[in-house]
Amino acid sequence: MIDAASAEAADEYVQTVLKLYWQLPETPLKANVNDRQTARRFRARGIELATVETALLLGSLRRLSRAPDVPPLSPIRSLAYFQPVIEEILSNPVSNDYLKYLQVKMQSLCSNGKIVRRR
Repeated sequence: MIDAASAEAADEYVQTVLKLYWQLPETPLKANVNDRQTARRFRARGIELATVETALLLGSLRRLSRAPDVPPLSPIRSLAYFQPVIEEILSNPVSNDYLKYLQVKMQSLCSNGKIVRRR
């Protein structure tokens, strides 16, 4: 039986993951059922929020750093897109400093007008 505190913590984890996902460029403006299920699976596996955030930023920045002369990629349609990056980070953990670096890099791209979050 799941107690109320555990259920609330699970909901908070899922909402945090989805918020991190929505804030990225090239992602949907709202989650679907599959995105929520993916976030729940991350929590059930015990994946820390910092690991998820690192994977989301790293995967997004990799896409955004593609050469300008190559055809554009289609928008990201699912949180599951980032699963391979999460697995990569779980296999090769990164420092908290690297997460901070990715946050600054994304913020810099977005604030300099290079990346505009669609609405």
